[in-house]
Amino acid sequence: MHRLGRVLILFVFLAAGGPFMFSQGASQAPAVSAGEQRKTSEPYTGDLTIFDSPGRDERLQINRVMDILGITPGKSVADIGAGSGWFTVRAARRVGEDGQVYAVDINPEAIQYIAKRVKDEHLANAKTILSQPDDPQLPADSVDAVLLLKTYHEVARPIVLLRNLRAALRPGAKVGIIDRNGNGENHGVGSEVVIREAKQAGYRMLEKYDFVKPDKVDYFLVFTAGP
Repeated sequence: MHRLGRVLILFVFLAAGGPFMFSQGASQAPAVSAGEQRKTSEPYTGDLTIFDSPGRDERLQINRVMDILGITPGKSVADIGAGSGWFTVRAARRVGEDGQVYAVDINPEAIQYIAKRVKDEHLANAKTILSQPDDPQLPADSVDAVLLLKTYHEVARPIVLLRNLRAALRPGAKVGIIDRNGNGENHGVGSEVVIREAKQAGYRMLEKYDFVKPDKVDYFLVFTAGP
């Protein structure tokens, strides 16, 4: 066969997929939706003490945040993207010895930091969970309130994470997301994007606030599972 003919046959074969293309496609996971593939920021791995800056309680009005999320004595709370445990310890004090707080993070160093912190602060009601990027790995039917504080923009597949979270939510549980506006990769994400993705994951928005702005964030969104 002429060289040109062999080249043409090879070209047609590859264009049609060929055995390599077929086997590669067969082994890949199904494609996710565009919403799950948007740009996100690299998870923070630096100095954890920066989250405990003086005056943050007042700037963020964290007691008001907990009131809105229904965090009261005896409740169970998840702090997803717990970082230094800044919110974890405040929630643990709020729910008291009859309550429970799960400090969830994908960073082993953060988990070790929080474990030492809650031990030093004698907070026996706080438990750490080293989670997966798109699965908080919380026990089923375990939490009344969830907060993602300046974390959502780092979640690579937020819709998957929110879907996996649903099994852990008790009836009427509230999910709070506090973040700043941005394009996803600049440590921020637009509130309209969060609302859209939460809806895709099976949540509905209850409330939206901006009183958190003094802490260099732009919004506090509150969701619950359901249509």
